[in-house]
Amino acid sequence: MDPLEAPAADGQQPVVEYRAARPYLGVVRTVTWTGTAAAADRIPELFAHLTAHGVPPAGAPFLRYHRIAGEHELVVEAGVPVTEPVPRAGEMRVGTLPAGRYLVVVHAGHPDELVAVADGMAAHARDRGWAFDRRGEAWGCRLETFLTDPRVEPDPRRWRTEVAVRLAD
Repeated sequence: MDPLEAPAADGQQPVVEYRAARPYLGVVRTVTWTGTAAAADRIPELFAHLTAHGVPPAGAPFLRYHRIAGEHELVVEAGVPVTEPVPRAGEMRVGTLPAGRYLVVVHAGHPDELVAVADGMAAHARDRGWAFDRRGEAWGCRLETFLTDPRVEPDPRRWRTEVAVRLAD
C-alpha cells in the first residue's frame, strides 16, 4: 500500500494546491544528505538579517532542494519568505518560489522520516499519473517548510514539517 494512502501522522492526506509565486531570502549550500543541517543552520542568520532591515518574515522557514544527485550531493537552499524587497548580504540571495500546482502533505515526526515521506509522495503522484516538475536531478521546486520552532518544541519527534513538491504542468 502507498504510505500516503493512510493518513499521515497528523491525520492529513496529501493534497494538490495552487500556490502563487513567493519571494524569499535564502542561502544556497552543496551538501550530502547527512549535511542538510548545515543548510538549516543558516536560518537564524536569515531571520537576523530580516530583523536588522526591518523586514518581517512572510511565513515559516524552509529548505528548498534545487538538485538531488543520489545520496552524495544535494544543492539545498535555506530560505525565509518575504513580502517586500530586502538587501542582499554576503552569500544571501533573493529568490522566488515558482507559482504552480503543488502536491502537499504535513508530516508530524522526526525529520529523519522526511525521505520516506517524499518517497511516498512520489508513489502517490505516480499512481495518479502526475509528474513532478523536474529535469533529471534538478527540481523545479521541492520544499520542506518547518512549521514547528525547535526553540519552542525541542523534541524532533513532535515537529511538524510541510513537504510540498511542484507538479509538472
